[in-house]
Order: sequence, then C-alpha cells, then structure tokens
Amino acid sequence: METLNITILNPKAKKLLKDLADRNFIEIKDDGSKELKKLLDKIRNNSQEEISMEEITKEVEIVRKARYEKEKSSN
Repeated sequence: METLNITILNPKAKKLLKDLADRNFIEIKDDGSKELKKLLDKIRNNSQEEISMEEITKEVEIVRKARYEKEKSSN
C-alpha cells in the first residue's frame, strides 16, 4: 500500500477519485486538519487573550502526561 497527498486542481478530478473509491480501488480519508483549525479558532475566539500554538502544545503535553501516568498506574 502507498499513501499519497494529492492537491485537486480541477473539480472533475475529485469526481474521478470518488468513483475510484466507490469501486474500492482507493480509500479517501480526511486528514482532520479542518476540524483542528475550527477547534483552534473557537478556542481563540472564546479567549480574552491570544493563545499561541506553544501554549496549546504545552497544555496538550500536560494532559498526555496525566493520561499516561493514569494508564500506567492502572496496569
């Protein structure tokens, strides 16, 4: 299996890709970046001060560490 990142320049190409997916030749997955951008925009809009990517990353690392320690202690 090979994974490719494709930029669609012509709307007709999108239809061709959907047809290939319908025939089970390829699988189309959403990379989730649009959802992440929407979430970040929502967080930033609801904040009274601007939140940097560094601050978000730091918070994510804190949550991951806590989750890892919780999983580790339960095993």
